[in-house]
Amino acid sequence: MQIKDLLIRIDFVISKGTTALAHKKYSDMGSDYVETGQYAGFRSSSMSVISSIFGESHTYFKEFDRQVNNSYVYNIEAGINILQSLRHEVEQGWLTTFKKLVTAEVFSDFLEMSKYFLDESYKDPAAVMIGSVLEENLRQLCNNHSVDTFIIKGSDTVNKKADQLNVDLAKAGVYGVLEQKSVTAWLDLRNRAAHGKYNDYTIEQVKLMYQGVFDFITRIQ
Repeated sequence: MQIKDLLIRIDFVISKGTTALAHKKYSDMGSDYVETGQYAGFRSSSMSVISSIFGESHTYFKEFDRQVNNSYVYNIEAGINILQSLRHEVEQGWLTTFKKLVTAEVFSDFLEMSKYFLDESYKDPAAVMIGSVLEENLRQLCNNHSVDTFIIKGSDTVNKKADQLNVDLAKAGVYGVLEQKSVTAWLDLRNRAAHGKYNDYTIEQVKLMYQGVFDFITRIQ
């Protein structure tokens, strides 16, 4: 998903919060509140967006979950403030810069670990690990070349599967048909390993996969 699409999505959920506040209910017994349906819609849409960008372990997700835990006006206002801070990070490009730095370090660590597994003849965890690095690299390539990585279904954003990312990147001209076919084969090997089909491939094939993926992520930027 491109930055502009993320901003549109974030603005949409912020607008749900401001709309809820515009129709707040006054209480003589306690704090003012918004209608339960508007609260639920704002909370679920917001958490879907935050999790798709940062994941559920990130501070933004946890803080939103903690702050927006009721339909009182101050809960909604806190949620809007969190979303506005998140929007600023995305707009300034901090999210992309941070992900590039972390991804490069993670790729190096995981490939080094998979090489250790191969050296010890543990082909199955190596295949899964190499495949995971490849898939994350495909997502990074999509971000670098403005290729969408999500599909919007209703109020949710759903990650595209790795095979679809591969097709979309080839269509966008990020790499050619030969690279696309190689990626398809590597993903297939990863899937076989992940599903316990250990007799469908050999350690020699995993070693070739390691070399191929290493070359691919080094060469294709």
